[in-house]
Amino acid sequence: MIVDYYRPHDVKETLQLLEDQNKNIVLMGGGTAIDRYDVEPMTVVDLQNVGLEEIQTKGNFLEIGATVTLQSLYDSPQVSDELKNIILREATHNLRQVATVAGTLLASSGRSPFATAMFAIDATVTLLPGDEAISLGNLLLMREMKVKSKLITKITIPMNVKLAYEDVSRTPADLPIVSAAVAVWPAGRTRVVLGGYGTVPTLASDGPERGGEEPAAKNAFSKAVDEWASAEYRMEIAPILVRRCFSKLES
Repeated sequence: MIVDYYRPHDVKETLQLLEDQNKNIVLMGGGTAIDRYDVEPMTVVDLQNVGLEEIQTKGNFLEIGATVTLQSLYDSPQVSDELKNIILREATHNLRQVATVAGTLLASSGRSPFATAMFAIDATVTLLPGDEAISLGNLLLMREMKVKSKLITKITIPMNVKLAYEDVSRTPADLPIVSAAVAVWPAGRTRVVLGGYGTVPTLASDGPERGGEEPAAKNAFSKAVDEWASAEYRMEIAPILVRRCFSKLES
């Protein structure tokens, strides 16, 4: 039950509200995931007017405000075509109009194409107070603890990284049951993240150069069984998707 509702006008006012330890505060961006919070009573802090909807380039990095919508990110000319396609895979047109980047990542499961890709390119999340920068992978593993009484202000991604994504699902409209995102840096660093299973995407490999990604993908899913697919199926498909990603990057 929502018992209090606030709409602060800036970051400072938002942080002041978060200082109240006597309230179960839930931050709301687009509101599409508000029902996932199982707290009673709930105090909602609406971030619409806080001013975190900018997208700006700083050197080789793109800084994405926490309340930027998926559609605004999709429409940004700074975003690669591959990431745009992944955003389309994440949500329908109507949801993209309201779902925020930070909210989508925080509410994501391992089946999220967007979270899988952002994990692969080693996105960084900035939190206040403290101006703490944490990798998305670490945040997702400990999200409930890390974001308690904290405000995500931006998500930063590298722009000089090549990204490829492939997935398999039961129907084109379903979330993946197996997916793979491969990111390659100019210096040769290669990172493979698998999705389609669990509460968070799975880091299969991350090394200074290419090598062994397909066996690593197979091993990473050795226990990945749920109601959607067997571990054996995922172990068979994951290396194939990784191979397709590399073929896409080399074309």
